[in-house]
Amino acid sequence: MNRVDVAYAFLFDEEEEKVLMVKNRGGRWSLPGGAVEVGETLEQAAIREAKEETNLTIEVGDIVAVNEAFFEEKGHHALFFTYKARIVEGSLQILHKDEIEEIQWVDIKTANRRMPYHPGGVETLLESTAPYTLQA
Repeated sequence: MNRVDVAYAFLFDEEEEKVLMVKNRGGRWSLPGGAVEVGETLEQAAIREAKEETNLTIEVGDIVAVNEAFFEEKGHHALFFTYKARIVEGSLQILHKDEIEEIQWVDIKTANRRMPYHPGGVETLLESTAPYTLQA
């Protein structure tokens, strides 16, 4: 199995109580994010992927979740790192229509339905925190 690291940005609008999600080609919803490229840190990947998928420039904070999955059919052992993030600038726009079908701000109930792999729901991501350090 090949190891694949994936970094996601958890963007939450506190006033509207909504989560930003993207619909990937093939119909799967996720947070903005994707695979970490060679020589790239997890933080850099989350920032780059958010920009590529939503046209938003973001800042990442602490890690709020780490998930692990085996995808036998693809031969992948995936680790998913989810960062709490905030928007610095930009306006929502799909830049890569070949990868992203749709971008939506969704309520917590919808986010929980689309991301059942977070036990306790999105609410746990709002309260969870694990500091991230890049050791030099």
